[in-house]
Amino acid sequence: MTKQIRQLDRVVIRFAGDSGDGMQLTGDRFTSETAQLGNDISTLPNFPAEIRAPAGTLPGVSSFQVHFADYDILTPGDAPNVLVAMNPAALKANLTDLPRGADIIVNTDEFTKRNLAKVGYASSPLDDDTLDGYAVHPVALTSMTIGALAELDVSKKDAERAKNMFALGLLSWMYSRPYESTLRFLERKFAKRPELVAANVAAFKAGWNFGETTEDFSVRYEVKPAKMPAGTYRNITGNAALSLGIVAAGVRSGLPVFLGAYPITPASDILHELSKHKRLGVTTMQAEDEIAAIGAALGASYGGALGVTTTSGPGVALKSETISLAVALELPLLIVDVQRAGPSTGMPTKTEQADLNIALFGRHGEAPVAVIAPKSPSDCFYAALEAARIALTYRTPVILLSDNYVANGSEPWLLPDVESLPDLRVEFASAPNGEDGTTFLPYLRDPQTLARPWAIPGTPGLEHRIGGLEKADKTGDISYDPANHDFMVRTRAARIETIPVPDVEVEDPDGDARVLVLGWGSTYGPIGAACRALRQRGLPVAQAHLRHLAPMPANLGAVLRSYDRVVIPEMNLGQLAHVIRARYLVDAIGYNQVRGLPFTAAELETMLEEVLKNV
Repeated sequence: MTKQIRQLDRVVIRFAGDSGDGMQLTGDRFTSETAQLGNDISTLPNFPAEIRAPAGTLPGVSSFQVHFADYDILTPGDAPNVLVAMNPAALKANLTDLPRGADIIVNTDEFTKRNLAKVGYASSPLDDDTLDGYAVHPVALTSMTIGALAELDVSKKDAERAKNMFALGLLSWMYSRPYESTLRFLERKFAKRPELVAANVAAFKAGWNFGETTEDFSVRYEVKPAKMPAGTYRNITGNAALSLGIVAAGVRSGLPVFLGAYPITPASDILHELSKHKRLGVTTMQAEDEIAAIGAALGASYGGALGVTTTSGPGVALKSETISLAVALELPLLIVDVQRAGPSTGMPTKTEQADLNIALFGRHGEAPVAVIAPKSPSDCFYAALEAARIALTYRTPVILLSDNYVANGSEPWLLPDVESLPDLRVEFASAPNGEDGTTFLPYLRDPQTLARPWAIPGTPGLEHRIGGLEKADKTGDISYDPANHDFMVRTRAARIETIPVPDVEVEDPDGDARVLVLGWGSTYGPIGAACRALRQRGLPVAQAHLRHLAPMPANLGAVLRSYDRVVIPEMNLGQLAHVIRARYLVDAIGYNQVRGLPFTAAELETMLEEVLKNV
């Protein structure tokens, strides 16, 4: 059968099913296939916090959305063009996100009375008018998979599990994706069980062949490669990019890297990734709790390593006392906070930006630290390098604020030339620095950076006192002198405030915008997409994005005052907006949501259009 081939410039696909249906794996493999074709990609995994939620229920639905295009894209897409629903729960949980006319591929085998009742369907939506207006493709995924594997030596249970590969094969055919890498992946994944290799490969090929032969899918689609700068690319998640950034910081500084971590969603993948890089000087320790993890990391920094600790919001609260100790000791320390929805345990697998306040102010006493936030998955690599540069140069803790959206999302990453990365080498104290030539003054500061000497324990003649009690200027002796305390507090604050960071850049193509949209962290993509859409409609709007949140760029005040309105979208209740108002006396307009989901470009476009009307 000859099928029509239609060119598209972009597609958004969402795979959805039970937590045990392999939707994350399916989406990941489709993304990898798409990356090989050279499309620009952005992904959004969305899964429940439970290890295995009750099968067939709405809380147990897991989904993976992938947006791919022949041009530069900024988000995983607002609404899917295609939904693959493995059961009634997946359909009901995602139906409201679909635009009319979207394709819905449903696994009809799972639309039993029992499964329909679990999610409140009195009748099957495949038989009533629930899906009117959509292009519905009923496919018996489970039974067709079992039939395709009938002659193989696998159990019925293992055959059923392979239905996600049938779905992947079908979608790979529909969108003309290469599949050789997926077959190699399956051979590696199930290398110890050849029968499962054969089963999953057979299921994939059955899905591909079904698309090729069925009359239900009369059109096949192609999305041409995106025009991107020349070089070698790989698809990468935010957590993986951040991990490699830490490895690169160790290599470029010439220091061993020590990670002290306690497993916590969604930061645990950093521990997993860094544990693979022992040959590059990385040591990882899974501690018994958050406090032990940061204590070990700070101890490693005292010993001359790049100390790193990773966590999420609840862990930052537990680590706050040791962060204060690092401020007092004036030692480099990298604290990675992969934010999630709170407070308390909150929603561990959902995203939020609500840890800005605790990063900026969440310690007792005057304990300022530097704060940096990456804007995208690939930017996590460079944000980690920048955080390490500041920590090492200025002898300070640095909090790196990622979030679940950035951490688990993925996009193409242009591999950098290692030699082009910043030189992070440090000079340890090696001799007494007192005027008499025999005394070591551990708090005698560099006049440019205000950083104190970093002396490795055991260096002859450089013995000195450490601890949380206030230190005397220069000597580091314990001091209760009021004037000295005032001086040390102000000096520690000045060390942070005077760190030179790049000016904030403004995207205002025609220079005639009166409204500035200011963002930080993972809001970069949705804000950028919304601003693009408004400009394409002839509505001028400017965009600026903050990577450095403490200290802030020196030109930020002037930039803010040059616009009639400043709008700050945040996935919190206005934490950056409060800081901007207080510091720059700018009446910023906050736009806030805390749904555990990223902004969509469409909602920001609608909101900004209303702001523009009233300027």
